[in-house]
Formats: sequence, C-alpha cells, structure tokens
Amino acid sequence: MAATILLIDDEARLRQLLARILQLEGYTILEAENARAGLKVLEREEVQLVISDVKLPDKNGIDLSAQIKELYPATEIIVLTAYGTISDGVTAIKNGAFDYITKGDDNDRIIPLVSRAVEKANLQFRIKQLEQQVSKRYGFERIIGRSKPIHQAIDLARKVAVTDTTVLLTGETGTGKEVFAQAIHQASPRRTGPFVAINCGALGKDILESELFGHRSGAFTGANRDQKGLFAEANKGTIFLDEIGEMPLDLQAKLLRVLETHEFLRVGDTKPTKTDVRVIAATNRGLEEEANAGRFRLDLYYRLSVFSIELPPLRDRRDDISDLANQFAQQEAAKVGKRDVRLSPVFLLKLQNHRWKGNIRELKNVIERAVILADAPSNGPIELTPDLLPYDMQEGLLPNDPTALDLATVEQQHIRRVLRQTNGNKTETARLLGIGLTTLYRKLQEAGIGE
Repeated sequence: MAATILLIDDEARLRQLLARILQLEGYTILEAENARAGLKVLEREEVQLVISDVKLPDKNGIDLSAQIKELYPATEIIVLTAYGTISDGVTAIKNGAFDYITKGDDNDRIIPLVSRAVEKANLQFRIKQLEQQVSKRYGFERIIGRSKPIHQAIDLARKVAVTDTTVLLTGETGTGKEVFAQAIHQASPRRTGPFVAINCGALGKDILESELFGHRSGAFTGANRDQKGLFAEANKGTIFLDEIGEMPLDLQAKLLRVLETHEFLRVGDTKPTKTDVRVIAATNRGLEEEANAGRFRLDLYYRLSVFSIELPPLRDRRDDISDLANQFAQQEAAKVGKRDVRLSPVFLLKLQNHRWKGNIRELKNVIERAVILADAPSNGPIELTPDLLPYDMQEGLLPNDPTALDLATVEQQHIRRVLRQTNGNKTETARLLGIGLTTLYRKLQEAGIGE
C-alpha cells in the first residue's frame, strides 16, 4: 500500500537526499523545515510516517513526537539525530516514536525501518477507517429524523453518552430503543469494547439467569461446561437489557448487586466475579407504576433511572415519516434486486395519517411489504402506491374497476394482485396479506379463484 512520508529537518540538503532515496522506494514525500511547518502539513495531509530531526529550530524533535502522537495516533514517527544517546532513545520511544536512529551510522537500516513503520501505520489507518464505518453504521448519524421530539432525545443521548452513567430508555414498542443504545455505546469511551444485547422478556427465568450471569459446569442438569454469561462478555463495554420490566424479581436483585458492587455470582459458583460494564436498559412499561404495584423493585428502578430518555412515538414525529419511508424503501428495493423506488404523494399521505401503533418497526414492515408487491416497470423507478398498503390503511381507496365498489370485489382484486406477485405461492401470499393459509384458501374458494 502506498504511503506518504513527511520529512522534518532544517538541513535542506539532508532532506532532499533522504527524499530521493525514499521516492525511489515508491513513497510520496512531503518536506518541512521546522516543527511548526510540519504540524501545518499534518493538518491538511494524511501522513503515515514522520521522520524528524531531534534538533529543530523551534522545538525538540522528541517533544514533537509526543505532540504528533497525541494529535494523530495512527501516524508513526522515526526520530533522527546526529548524536544519539540511550536516554534520548528511551524518551523518544516512551513518547510514541516507532524508533530512534543516528544519522550516518544507520543508512542500511533506513529502508527496512521505514517499511516496517509504514506497515504498522497502514494497519492503524485501516483500523481507524473500520471504526469510522462502525460509528457511521451504529452511531447517532444513522438515526433519521428532523422533528423536534427526536432531536431532543438525540441531544440527551449525546450528552449522557460521554459519561458512564446507567441509562433507561423508555417508550412504546418499535420506537428504536436498541438503535439508541448502540449509538450511545458508539459515542462513549467504551466504544472499543463489546456491545451485547438481550431481551429479558424472551427467555424463561433460569435460562435468562444463566445467559446474564453464566454458570459453572454441573450447576444444573445439562450444564456440561462453564459459561461466562453476558455480564462477563460485556466487560469494558456495554450491556443492553431490553424489556427490563419483564425480568423476574429475584433476578432484579442480582442485577441491582451488579450495579452497586460491579460483581456477580455465576450460577453454581461461590466466588463473585468482577465486571466493568455500563448498563443501558429499556422498557415500554411504566416502571414506577410497576414498582408501586409490587411487580418491579423500586430500588432497582431508582438505580436504573439515573438518566432516563423517553423516545417519542412515530405519531408524534409525522415530519420524519417521509424520510424514514424513503430510506426503508431504498434499502428494501436493494435487498430484492429492484431499481430505485418512488413513493407516490397519496402513498405518503396515507403513511402520515396512520396511527402507527408499532411505530418505526411497523413502518418498516409496511414498506417492505409494499416494495415486494410493487410491479417492476421495464424502465424507470418502482412506484409505491396506496393499493400496496395493508387493508386497514386503504380506507377510501377505489379498486381498479370504478364500477366494482363493494368490499368483496376490492379484496378479491388485491388477492389476485398478490398471487401474481408471488407467482401463485399461496404460503407467501398469505404472509404478505397478513392472514392464515386456511383463511386464504377459503377466500380463494369463495371468490372462485382457481388453483
């Protein structure tokens, strides 16, 4: 991989000689006569390696190496001097320099040393690019919305992300709580650590306890080996506990101990295990009411709700529906190999007028269904029209035949359309229509639609 090298030395002849040698090796060379000029170059150019003299007119090269590593951690530095000492070499390495060599005595070392330094720098730049891609994929940038309610939630999440505070995300089902949890993790100092998630309502008590805290071999029937558990897996990172309101009361006590002491007991173990983990919890229940009713520990509620963020339902974010729908439509079209998608004005109007009890998750499912059902034209983009929406969103729509206004005819026409789209696959047709296969067969028989 090609690399750019910055030479910082006040001796022009030495810079030019070293530049020619390195250019013959295929490197791009930049030059600076002092530390100030070198830092200016680094501000505007991506540099893999800096080779700097120790004695510069305006700064010591060893001190400069520390400054460069602080500002540009992926860039490597080789310190070059006419009079090397062991103490200077040790200081340079401590300051982050890749190596320290003496002018003249180390001519044979320069090329292989530069090669190793560039190889390390290129690896670090690739890691940096991957981290940026992960941040873009899971960070706050992926949260679509320009409405005031969602911006207020994002602003709160950004502020708490840089701390280590426990966060409670509240809101209806499908409002994007896990997306927010991932974004908070990516914006936190723990971003390089693991992010693990578990739905506390999806597992039985014993399985949930084992998944969260782990178990010792032989702790119960079927426990044939040790298991770490998610609190151990998430060490130095973040654990996301979705549907925390569904957690059994005795497990809530164990969770409270983790939050207060940063340690837990594996099932079947007698020695506590330490963990350094941030907890983000989420619920669509009113936990305070649940606690008052005796279904949730009040002390755990207070511990979890140190910083609470309520995510707005989609019906309070109507300005965002168009952007979300367009994004989902393009994503779903790409999945099924269709060209670009256009959403008709009436289609969008129907979306904006819907109540969205399932919020963003429901919207995504509706768009996926519409994209699958849409006929692909020979040229031009696919158009999503109101007749591709579920029945409960089609109120006021007319069938293709203006003389056929009865509900049964409208339903039959839509079933025929879906059957054509699925090439007669009745199982897939029933899934897209949101009805049982038996119901579909009955409707086909009533309508006289052949096998």
